[in-house]
Order: sequence, then C-alpha cells, then structure tokens
Amino acid sequence: GDIIFIDWDGSTGGYDPAHVGVVLKVEGGYVYTIEGNRNNRVEGYQYAIDDPIIMGYGIIDWTE
Repeated sequence: GDIIFIDWDGSTGGYDPAHVGVVLKVEGGYVYTIEGNRNNRVEGYQYAIDDPIIMGYGIIDWTE
C-alpha cells in the first residue's frame, strides 16, 4: 500500500515525480505495482529495486 514515485527520464528534476503507483509487494529484487494511466489503462508493473527511475516511496500513516 505504499506509494512509489517515478521519474521516467529524469526530466522533472528535483522532487517532482512524473508518475506514481501503489506498491503491491516487494519480492525477489523487484517492486510490484499497480498504476493508472499506463498505456491508457490501469496495469500492474514491476521495477528492479535499484532502478534509477524510482525517486522514492511514500508511506501512508493509518494510525490517525
């Protein structure tokens, strides 16, 4: 349920991601996501954990 922030080509710079997705799981060196607006639909995808297009992650605090 974490959020993954993606910058496809490094063009946004700084902390302005070009795309976001929802993390489903991390397994075997990959992050598995579900993303909207990928090929004009909602799709699952996977990224290598060390893929340089991953800008970072956001964690939702459900305690409040």
